[in-house]
Amino acid sequence: MDQKPSNAFIGASWAALIIGFVGYNIGLWNAQMALNEKGYYFTVLLFGLFAAISVQKSVRDRLEGIPVTNIYYGLSWACTLISVCLLTIGLWNATLTLSEKGFYAMSFLLTLFASIAVQKNTRDMINFDKVNIKQSID
Repeated sequence: MDQKPSNAFIGASWAALIIGFVGYNIGLWNAQMALNEKGYYFTVLLFGLFAAISVQKSVRDRLEGIPVTNIYYGLSWACTLISVCLLTIGLWNATLTLSEKGFYAMSFLLTLFASIAVQKNTRDMINFDKVNIKQSID
């Protein structure tokens, strides 16, 4: 790809990632729940972030003809879905108000989506730079 993502999209992606991640964690910090429960929700967020970035990378690699094993591709998708299920099950069984549950769900999904966008932008910038360097050499 030889098109550079716009600065506005890059900024919006980073802003969404930071807002989602920080908001989720401020909510955890201020929550009236046991420390082990806070640890569960934090771990699910980190697991979801890693899995979502792995999905983006493996999908993009396949589109660009870079080999990705079926097991890694499948595990990336499975882990992303598992993280969403773990959060859903945790919130379903939590003794939180509906507004708190909604807050965690929305900030979690915002963070996952934004991590994919940031990863995409990072990769697009690298490809754009490679193409421009190659063109300037030729």
